[in-house]
Amino acid sequence: MAPSSKPIPLTYILLAAVAIHLPLMLMQLPLKSYDTNFHIFFASHYVHHWFDPWNTKWFAGFSQTTYPPMPQQWVALLSWILGLNMAYMAVQLAAILLLVVGMYRFARLWVGPRAASFAALATVLLGSESFLVYSAGQLSTTVAAPLYLNALPFFFDWLRYGNWRSFLKAAVLLVAAAAAHHATLLFGSAFFALPVVALVLFDSKEDAESPATSTSALVIRLVSIAVVVGLAIAVTLLPYWIGLIRYPITQTPIPHASRANYLLSPEIGINYFIVPYGALILALPFVVIRGARIPRLRPLLLGFWLCFLVGLGGTTQVGSILLGRAFEVLTFERFSYWATLLALPIVGLIISEAINRFRLKAVIPIALVAASGCALAMAWSTIHPPDAANFDVTNVALWLNRDGHDKYRYVTLGFGSKLSRLAILTDADSVDGESNSSRMLPELTKYGGAALTSSKYFAKPGLDSLRAILNHADRYGLKWVLVKDSYYDPLLYFAGWRPVDQLDDKTITIWGKDGVPPAVPMNAAQKPAAWQGLLWGTLPIGFSFLAILVIFIPERRPRGFRDDVTREDYAGSFNDPAVSGEVIS
Repeated sequence: MAPSSKPIPLTYILLAAVAIHLPLMLMQLPLKSYDTNFHIFFASHYVHHWFDPWNTKWFAGFSQTTYPPMPQQWVALLSWILGLNMAYMAVQLAAILLLVVGMYRFARLWVGPRAASFAALATVLLGSESFLVYSAGQLSTTVAAPLYLNALPFFFDWLRYGNWRSFLKAAVLLVAAAAAHHATLLFGSAFFALPVVALVLFDSKEDAESPATSTSALVIRLVSIAVVVGLAIAVTLLPYWIGLIRYPITQTPIPHASRANYLLSPEIGINYFIVPYGALILALPFVVIRGARIPRLRPLLLGFWLCFLVGLGGTTQVGSILLGRAFEVLTFERFSYWATLLALPIVGLIISEAINRFRLKAVIPIALVAASGCALAMAWSTIHPPDAANFDVTNVALWLNRDGHDKYRYVTLGFGSKLSRLAILTDADSVDGESNSSRMLPELTKYGGAALTSSKYFAKPGLDSLRAILNHADRYGLKWVLVKDSYYDPLLYFAGWRPVDQLDDKTITIWGKDGVPPAVPMNAAQKPAAWQGLLWGTLPIGFSFLAILVIFIPERRPRGFRDDVTREDYAGSFNDPAVSGEVIS
């Protein structure tokens, strides 16, 4: 009996995603990740000041227009029902489910429905997805990528056939993705879009049943959608572009482990290569071989390979050559994430072929290996937590909120990502913060250190930045230093500070400085105009609502999704072409 060629129903795959990730979300496991509290902090501001992006809680005042707002605004909306923590979990779970749908749609451009269903199922256990969700906490990245994947089939249909309905849908989804994350727009979208453009050219030449797309028609369609989407993104993120032009990122580059040479730093290599790729490492040779042997898959393979090389950070020179100075600003776990997504359609094809040929002898080991890749990413977030500072900051917030302490600014030392959690709970303002692109204080931008709370991990640049801030305490109304790491005690003592109180069984010491005047508003020139706040509070979230309609309103599938395959498409496969037929002609 021939093995089944039917795809796995998408509903079953979505249920599998819910079964695996919903319990982890209910346990609030992402709260231990590196950036989760940062996103919740941004969301908490939108809860109270939806149309005012000026936030005084960090950096003595900064503009939240330095970071696209759509995912955080959804967290803010849902927080009225679920609270901030569970609202974040709900948005993150929605992104995981959206990735399943997006991967199936994207993979159907390249392979048949059965292989596409395996590619979609692989996202549920994808190591890079689990790494970003449970270790890195990159909500914006995990929201933006699925939106791009859902947009690309409509993008293909517009370029190939000139379908105006597909033009509209692709445009809305692309703008929504841009409203979720600027880095994915600027540095990731080309890895996905260019292979699709190449696919249009390939199909136009090879498809005898549909009229060929002339070069002039393709160029006109490509330019038209680029102009429309570009203008829509320009308007939607106009406050971001204005801020970027007025205050370009010229600060001293901050070191990041993802830019290291993974071969020379094994632990970093495990964190940024072994864990995100997981089981896909075993499939990489087959991805290259299979993708190279099928002409239709070669553009996808090229996109994957280039993204894969950039994602290796400083292990190769590809990233620094292609990105220039941006190499010193970006982190590269997101490139590995994009590379795994680009590989999955080919992986789905390989899995389909293997199961069709070996049946249960293939199903069991593939399932075990895939599960182990997801388990590795989950275990790594526990064994090697990105934020080891697991403590409650409620008492610290209560101290800052009473007896007029909030009239002055503060700095934390040794708090890790709890810096963001404290900022949510307290009425006091800080001169520190976790958004590197948002800070404008010269004491922070002059040195190559990140958040002051972790300054010792950046060696001399980090400590120099801390000393500079402490020396200018009077300028910023900085009176309190909250210390959970005694490493900093000698520095504070010799800088003229003294302990004034202790909290949580003397595990947190509060240092103060006499004669510091109360904090006053600062950085007023950097505050966005009121009309920018209006745009920021309407257009990004508005395009997300349009995107929901695009995704869930039933419509005929784009003509790029075809089920007819020929035996010639499978020439060179190790499997019987009469049985499989997984590559779309």
